[in-house]
Amino acid sequence: MSIVNIAAYKFVTLDDIATLRPAVLERCNALDLKGTILLAPEGINLFLAGSRESIDAFLAGLRADARFADLEVKESLSDDQPFRRMLVRQKKEIITMKMPVIKPADGRAPGVDPATLKRWLDAGQDDEGRPVVMLDTRNDFEVDVGTFDNAVDYRLTKFSEFPDVIAAHRADFEGKTIVSFCTGGIRCEKAAIYMRDIGLEHTYQLDGGILKYFEDVGGAHYQGDCFVFDYRTALTPDLAPSTTKQCFACRAVVTAEDQRSPDYIEGEQCPACVGDKAGAIAADTADTADAAAAVTATSA
Repeated sequence: MSIVNIAAYKFVTLDDIATLRPAVLERCNALDLKGTILLAPEGINLFLAGSRESIDAFLAGLRADARFADLEVKESLSDDQPFRRMLVRQKKEIITMKMPVIKPADGRAPGVDPATLKRWLDAGQDDEGRPVVMLDTRNDFEVDVGTFDNAVDYRLTKFSEFPDVIAAHRADFEGKTIVSFCTGGIRCEKAAIYMRDIGLEHTYQLDGGILKYFEDVGGAHYQGDCFVFDYRTALTPDLAPSTTKQCFACRAVVTAEDQRSPDYIEGEQCPACVGDKAGAIAADTADTADAAAAVTATSA
């Protein structure tokens, strides 16, 4: 597999986005990279793919900026380019929570590394004997592709719903060790800070998210694959592209078996779209194309 895929983020104050954005875009285009980079006053979030030489050159240039010198990257490989274009976008937040008081650049919640988490899950408790609760901070359609055993899933449709949902269920977590997790770490970083702020002191974030967990310890205590926001759709625990697809009409998870159905037309519909949804899909074709592009650009 000759295409290197990287995902990375860092919460750091950026006050020069007007000049940083065109410079980063020019560099990516010169290296023939494709993907999405989000820039906001709170930091950077990126998903890029290209040749090994181009990826290494881009990271070397980015890390030459002292603000990104310690940028940590998750890697996977693919046969084909999973992105169709190169976008560098300015946003209000690199992951939308709509809580300005949560500022990860001022200090993050404690993290737990994948090896330690696996040891906790093997034992059924943390090192102090508290039960461990895995809290999935991702959207519902991502969770449907795969998640940790017995993970708490509140069927979020967007991350900005997270604070209200957790506040309403705060009592459920008393006396327990909570490990918030997401794809690459960005959502659970904000989530863990918020939970600490409302008094859930034994809250940790999974360092590097699911992708780093796969990289370090494989798929132990995890069922299924990990949804990713590009045209691979999902990665297996060995970080290979999965056979799972996502319907870009209704966002339903489409298994390998579903893809053999006559109701599955790639890029248009899936078995979940037939019946009383058929008319809505036909009327919504333009909107769903925009939605698919937006989903690709706003992950974490």
